[in-house]
Amino acid sequence: MNNKIAFRIGMGVVAYALFVVAVLTFYPDKPEDMDWKDREEYNKVQVSKLELGLKKQAILELLGSPDISEAKRIGEKELQVMFYRTQHKQADGITTADECTPLLFVNGQLVAWGDSAYQSYIDG
Repeated sequence: MNNKIAFRIGMGVVAYALFVVAVLTFYPDKPEDMDWKDREEYNKVQVSKLELGLKKQAILELLGSPDISEAKRIGEKELQVMFYRTQHKQADGITTADECTPLLFVNGQLVAWGDSAYQSYIDG
């Protein structure tokens, strides 16, 4: 009797493990499919992994579309700052810049992120 129970438990664990692997394989997290809380956490994790010099396209593939974006041109330099929500401040249903981490791009390359990045964008 004990062998039957152990066998069934073992089969249940194997079936559960196969189910988890299938879900993780066939349903990867995409930022655009997440609710705001999950996306906020996802953004925090991904922003912590960023490296200077990444191309804007790589960031868009990793984080999806930004919550807020601003751009300007100064001479030959094209500046763009993209804001990704990383902290919740007010339950009003609106994402504001103070709830986001800004990523600064110069000519399509990541040069800074965080509050100082936005200040650099403003200063030009």
